[in-house]
Amino acid sequence: MSRAAHRVMFALSCDPRTGTAMDCMEPPRLFLCPISMELMEDPVTVSTGVTYDRRSIEQWLFAYGRTTCPATMQRLSNFDLTPNHTVKRVIYSWLDYGSASSSLSSQSPSTMSSPTARDLSTPLSRLLEQERLREVLDDLEETPFKVTALKNMRASMAGDVAMQSEFVASDGVRVVCRVMAQALAESGAGSDFSAFTACEEAAAVLAVLPLSDDASVRVVLSPECIRPVMALLQRGSAESRLHAVDIVTKISNAGGGDWTAGVDIDDVIKSLLELLSYEASTRLSSRALGVLLDVVERSQGGRAKAVEVGAVHVLVELLADADNCHVTERILLLLKCLCKCSEGCLAFAEHDLSVAAVARTMLRVSELATQLAVKVLWLVSVVEPSEKVLEDMVLTGAAAKLLGLLHVESAPSTKQTTVRMVRIHDVVWRQYPCFPTYDGDCLILLD
Repeated sequence: MSRAAHRVMFALSCDPRTGTAMDCMEPPRLFLCPISMELMEDPVTVSTGVTYDRRSIEQWLFAYGRTTCPATMQRLSNFDLTPNHTVKRVIYSWLDYGSASSSLSSQSPSTMSSPTARDLSTPLSRLLEQERLREVLDDLEETPFKVTALKNMRASMAGDVAMQSEFVASDGVRVVCRVMAQALAESGAGSDFSAFTACEEAAAVLAVLPLSDDASVRVVLSPECIRPVMALLQRGSAESRLHAVDIVTKISNAGGGDWTAGVDIDDVIKSLLELLSYEASTRLSSRALGVLLDVVERSQGGRAKAVEVGAVHVLVELLADADNCHVTERILLLLKCLCKCSEGCLAFAEHDLSVAAVARTMLRVSELATQLAVKVLWLVSVVEPSEKVLEDMVLTGAAAKLLGLLHVESAPSTKQTTVRMVRIHDVVWRQYPCFPTYDGDCLILLD
């Protein structure tokens, strides 16, 4: 057996501090790949004598085009990867040994009440994952393999509540936020692709977390973290933008503070509208609309700024093509919010499709959509009336739908608003031949 294998076997059976036998639940560092810091599945040795996991070293050599040994930085004399069967066999033996120890301890009723027994009854893979997570966090800011480390970290926490809790308890949110800020600074204007990729991967890790506890929210709200998130929202990939939107949505829902206080509202609104203007997934559109609504409602002057940069136009175009109930409702909610100011009503009136797009949703999508559509039409035809809107309401069939709404079950407030609207515009609308005749008795208010 080789000298390295002897060292491994000694680590398996002995406490490194005392030399006494012990149940080793923590994997010896010799079992971990120097690149990924994960337990090696297929250990191979390069020409310098260092052993790596095959997948990691192949990515280093062939995907990244490197010609050096990652651990020693010596130039490799060749790219041969020699399987290290000894290390692989010993790793498997160690895993089998740990599993057997865990199984025996879980079958001993006399010791189950002690904390040590409870630890041993935890699946070995769980302990390995938690320890690996802590090690990666400790080395994350210094490792040159940040992207790989972040990807592995994200994969280990996806859908795993226990691992997410371990991450938060280990101050992982703060560490990842520092890495994200550092990567963004190194990327400059985005020319350093690898640094910006690390920033994107760091955001992907944060997006996996619930971000509902006060401590995590405070960290994410810090300028060090929120600025990189906004940078990804503006110039990240489609997936990174979704992650940025997810992060903002979570901290907004947590109610831990005003995330808009430290960001440029104009840039945020423009980025969200740009995102919505492109063909995007339903999930991304829904989340982006939610963030846009949050910006408009939270920030001072956000409503006027949104109108100024063309939000009403974009929302109308989206509404005309929307085929998802939730997305439709959010668009209508935003239009209602924007049309509460004169600038919003004017922008709505100027768009040729606006009235038709809103009328299309009435009595078709949901009860909430109908309520919101009626409220939008009330704002643009009564609160801030324009001759063009009144004409469009007749020509697009919106006025006829309002009459139809009087004969179906709907919320009392919606029906009362409809009755008042028809009463106010009845004289004007009757001048159009296409306006349907109706029994005036149906306009009796339901007080």
